[in-house]
Amino acid sequence: MMPRQIPNRRINAAAPIRICDIGGWTDTWFSGSGAIFNIAVYPYVEVQITLSDRKEEARYTINLENYGHAYSFEPKAEGFDKHPLIEAAIQLMDIKEEHSLRINIYSDAPPGASTGTSAAVSVALIGALDALRPGRLTANEVAKLAHYVETKKLGLQCGIQDQLSSAYGGINYIQMSKFPDASVSPILIPNSTWWELESRISLVYIGTPHNSSDIHKMVIADLGANAERDPRLEAMRVLAGKAKDALHDGAFDTFGQAMKDNTDVQRQLHKGLVCERFEELIEIAKSFDAVGWKVNGAGGDGGSMTILGDGDAAKKRAFLGEAEGHGFQTIPVYLSRYGLRIW
Repeated sequence: MMPRQIPNRRINAAAPIRICDIGGWTDTWFSGSGAIFNIAVYPYVEVQITLSDRKEEARYTINLENYGHAYSFEPKAEGFDKHPLIEAAIQLMDIKEEHSLRINIYSDAPPGASTGTSAAVSVALIGALDALRPGRLTANEVAKLAHYVETKKLGLQCGIQDQLSSAYGGINYIQMSKFPDASVSPILIPNSTWWELESRISLVYIGTPHNSSDIHKMVIADLGANAERDPRLEAMRVLAGKAKDALHDGAFDTFGQAMKDNTDVQRQLHKGLVCERFEELIEIAKSFDAVGWKVNGAGGDGGSMTILGDGDAAKKRAFLGEAEGHGFQTIPVYLSRYGLRIW
């Protein structure tokens, strides 16, 4: 097959981030099997590749727009230069085109917000690079390659849910039969439920990034040799199913309770997973009658939290103002019906 012709010599890709991962921690190798509910949202990670005739010294120019940082990169047989995640994805895709590629990466999501941003970067970048090759990878194939980059090429602790959520988009119930094999079931709800959920959801960043791989190591040590049978992980699997059922029914109070219960189990997994800043944010949310809160991702001393309001729009705005007054950063989010998009 011949390589695909690229109109205007430019490729665009966008992939959503992930919030409200009920059942997170059960999508890991040490859990063995799992059930996870999560929601894909905007702000997206955006990747744009511009092709030019190969006249530059370096094959790739990587521009990290958020940081105002651009540098030249040539894939090496071993090791990476400045940004291993990006460089590993480029190395993995092994593009044979006789072009120089300028790769621009941008996202409004703050780094280390525990919303699967690194997975979205990998998904969007692999999807964009795939447009330079014959054929086209499926969403599942892109997710698997993105997961491979983090776990095999970089040696990081990483579950499977973030890559799947970013590749598929929407609201999903993920069942992992045996790590890393999983099925993805979209949660199909009426527009009225979708719009109500979107209007109630808030994403709040506590102001400091987290390192999920380091947190994974602490929890793994605590779980011990029989982690797959640990009752705390089993409780999370059950809560993912409860969240799925509640949203199907449009039962927001029940859905919010599943969020709160999952955060309680995170506390039980390790005392460091729900830090003092998260506890402070929960108390603020309670004072504005929030019905649910979920520490996103692994948790720890940084990252973000998803808050589910009671449906009162003015009260939600007042809560966001109060949170900002306490030094928290609110991030506008919209539910993403689409996963990876390439054009």
